[in-house]
Amino acid sequence: MKRSQQRMPMTLDRPAYPSDLSDEQWAILEPLVPALSPEAAYYVHERREIVNAIFYVLRSGCPWRMLPHEFPAWETVYYYFRKWEHEGVWERILHILRMRVRRKQGREKEPSAAIIDSQSIKTSAVGGPKKGFDMGKKNLG
Repeated sequence: MKRSQQRMPMTLDRPAYPSDLSDEQWAILEPLVPALSPEAAYYVHERREIVNAIFYVLRSGCPWRMLPHEFPAWETVYYYFRKWEHEGVWERILHILRMRVRRKQGREKEPSAAIIDSQSIKTSAVGGPKKGFDMGKKNLG
């Protein structure tokens, strides 16, 4: 079947975007994404659709205000993105996903070593007083 003849996968009653979570991916993330506002009398949007909208913005690089109309209002999506960022949700998700990948690779779930690197860059004349000279890189630093 030609690519143009393939049916677009559906996500929550709309054609799926490439950035949308698959059912398997959502099954992993669902327990990690907090419930929506507990003060709400009812929910208009599903958590999965809010996460899909966040991933759309992050993957496409579009401004929040240019979020397609199929998603919840950009203000809602941005509110939850910032709220979850402030609560450390994204850090927890990355930590748990990293542990899962490491276990799948047969490694310890926590890394035992780290590599730290630095870079020297040339600055303009208004950069302030000179601090020293790195002979190896021929840079002030």
